[in-house]
Amino acid sequence: MSTELIHVGFGNHLAINHVIGIASPGSAPVKRLVQEGRKRNLTIDMTSGRRTKAVVFMDNGSVVLAAITPETIAGRANAARGGQAGRLDEGEVG
Repeated sequence: MSTELIHVGFGNHLAINHVIGIASPGSAPVKRLVQEGRKRNLTIDMTSGRRTKAVVFMDNGSVVLAAITPETIAGRANAARGGQAGRLDEGEVG
């Protein structure tokens, strides 16, 4: 299985085949998961000092903070997959 990378801004890339879910950072449960990740040194900040617009959950337990929207990440993931099965729909973020 090959690793497909998508650009998430500022020279940072994610292995899309290791992504479990993508969420907006505004809700209390997502904020708690980010804080728990920080406590356990599992949070990776890829925002380069910008505002966090998406929180990406990885299969190894890492929590990635990105400065692009969840919809943009989902669109890039779909483009990388070439419209294969398992496609993320526009309304479906994770």
